[in-house]
Amino acid sequence: MVRSIAQKEFISTLRDSRFMALSIIVLLLLLAATVVGLHSYSTLQKEREVAQQTVNDQFANSADRHPHRMAHYGSYAFRPKSSISFLDFGLDSYTGASVYMEAHRQNSANFSQAQQSSSLIRFGEMTVAFVLQMLIPLLIIFLCFAAITQEKETGTLKILLSQGISLRQLAWAKIAGYSRVVGLVVAPALVLASPLLFSRGGYDLEADVLLRLLLFIVFYLIYFFIFIVMSVVVSSWYQRSSTALVTLLGIWIFCCVILPKASANLGANLYTTPTKAQMDADVHEEVAKGIDGHNAHDQRAEALKQELLRKYGVKTLEELPVNFDGIQMAAGEEHSSRVYQEHFEELTGIFENQNRISEYASFLNPYLAVRHLSMGMAGSDFRHYIHFQNRAEEYRYHLAQGLNHIQATQLKYGDKQTRLSSDTWKSFKPFTYETPSAGWALGNHLLSLVALLLWLVLVCTVGVNRINNTQIT
Repeated sequence: MVRSIAQKEFISTLRDSRFMALSIIVLLLLLAATVVGLHSYSTLQKEREVAQQTVNDQFANSADRHPHRMAHYGSYAFRPKSSISFLDFGLDSYTGASVYMEAHRQNSANFSQAQQSSSLIRFGEMTVAFVLQMLIPLLIIFLCFAAITQEKETGTLKILLSQGISLRQLAWAKIAGYSRVVGLVVAPALVLASPLLFSRGGYDLEADVLLRLLLFIVFYLIYFFIFIVMSVVVSSWYQRSSTALVTLLGIWIFCCVILPKASANLGANLYTTPTKAQMDADVHEEVAKGIDGHNAHDQRAEALKQELLRKYGVKTLEELPVNFDGIQMAAGEEHSSRVYQEHFEELTGIFENQNRISEYASFLNPYLAVRHLSMGMAGSDFRHYIHFQNRAEEYRYHLAQGLNHIQATQLKYGDKQTRLSSDTWKSFKPFTYETPSAGWALGNHLLSLVALLLWLVLVCTVGVNRINNTQIT
C-alpha cells in the first residue's frame, strides 16, 4: 500500500505541467551554473599557475644582488583554486588571491574578484551551490505543500485511512514519492555535467577530491530530504493547501534570507573588528619596541652586539666570525614577524568568533549548516583562506631568514656593495601550496555537521510522529 501511494505521487507529479516547467528551469540553471563555474575555475586556476611560475622564475633568475636587497625584492604567493570550488565560490570572490612576501612585513592577500567587480556582486553569484541551497528547496515547497492537504480537500484522506494505512505511513509514502521526483531533477544535472567535471583540462581526479565531492553531494541530499519531510509535515497541519504554502514560504524566507543576514550582523556587532589604520598603528608601535635591523645605534642592537662580542671573545665587530649585520637583521625579522603574527591571530580570532555565531545559528536553520559544509568541502571557506595565509607567512619568514643567514655567513661586516651571484637564489625552493585534506575540512565544520544531522533526526522523528495527531476533518 505504501509503495503504491509513493508510486502514484511520483507519476502524478511527473504529469503536472507546472512542476515540469519549474523542474526544467531549475535543471537548466543548475547546468548553466556548472558550466560557468567550471569555466571560471579553469581560467582563474590557469592564470594563477602561470603567475606563480612567473614570479618563481623571476626570483630564481634575479640579477646579482646583495642578499638584503633580495629580501626586500621578495616574491608572491598565489592561492590556487580548490578542485571543486567551482561548485561553491564561497568566500573566494571576497578574499585575496595573492600575497606579496617581503622582509619585515606580513601582508594580507589582495586582488580579490570582488574588488574588480561591480556592486551587483553583493547580491550573490549564480553558482551550483546557490541553486542547490536556495532554488531547489523552493521547488520542493511548491512540490510538497499540498501533500496531505489535497487529500483532505478532496475527501480521499478518509478513504485511504479506511484501507488500514496510518497517517504516519501515508506521510512516509508521500516523502518517498517526492524524494524520487527531486532525485529525478538533480540526477540529470550530475550525469550531464560529469563529462565537464572529469574532463582532462579542468579537473584533477584524486582520492581526496572524490571524497570532497561525495561528501558535498551527501550533505545536499540530506538537506533536500529535510525540506521534503518538513514540507509534508507542515502540509499535514492545515486543512487548506494555500495556508500550508504560505507557511512553508515563510519558513523558506526565514531560513534562507532573514536568519543568515541576522546572524552575520549579530556576529559583527558582538565582535567588532579594528580598522586597518588602528591595526597598522598598533603593529608599528609593537615593532618599534624590538631590534631595528636597519639602525646599528639602536639600544637593543647594541645589547645584541655586546652579547656576541662576549660569546666569541673578541673586541670589535670586524673580528667576529659572522657578519653582525645579518645577525641583527635576523633578530629584527624574528621580532617583527612575531608581532605581526600575534596581531594577525588576534584579528583571525575575531572573525572566527563572528563565524561561530553563524555556526550556532545552524541549529535553528539547516540552510546555514549546509552552507558551511558546502564551502568547507569546496575549499572556499574562511578556514581554507587562513590556512593559505599561514603557509604563505611561513614561507616568507624562512625566505627572509635564509637570506639573512647568507648575509651573516658569506659577507663581511659593513659590506653593502658585494653582489652575490644569481645562482645563489636558485637554492631557495619556490613557494608551493597544497589544499588540506577533506578530513581536515570536515573537522573544522563538526558543529555544522552535528546541526544538519540533528535537523534530519528531528524532522524524521518528532515531525513525522506529530502527524498522527493531525486533525482529519
